[in-house]
Amino acid sequence: VQLQASGGGLVQAGGSLRLSCVASGTIFSNRRMYWYRQAPGKEREVVAAIAAGGNIHYADSVKGRFTISRDNAKNTVYLQMDSLKPDDTGMYYCNADMLHWGQGTLVTVSS
Repeated sequence: VQLQASGGGLVQAGGSLRLSCVASGTIFSNRRMYWYRQAPGKEREVVAAIAAGGNIHYADSVKGRFTISRDNAKNTVYLQMDSLKPDDTGMYYCNADMLHWGQGTLVTVSS
């Protein structure tokens, strides 16, 4: 399974970014997909998850601001991030079934 994440960048507080993660080498529609993030000096944490059937989970810290979605026809999972805060800064990783990791994309939110 290969996961390729993109869409990170530098944005001001209050701004938006949309992350994408394209999967290959797998039956994507069967996979539970996750977005994790790791802030400097902190442990990696789950931000959002979307099951094969569409069930969705968000970390409390991002509820109401982030939206996870998937397009099975494109083997892609998205993370729409709105109302970004400096605390959202970190490396964002996509993950399949808590087993397979992408390379990460850096999000930096300036105050």
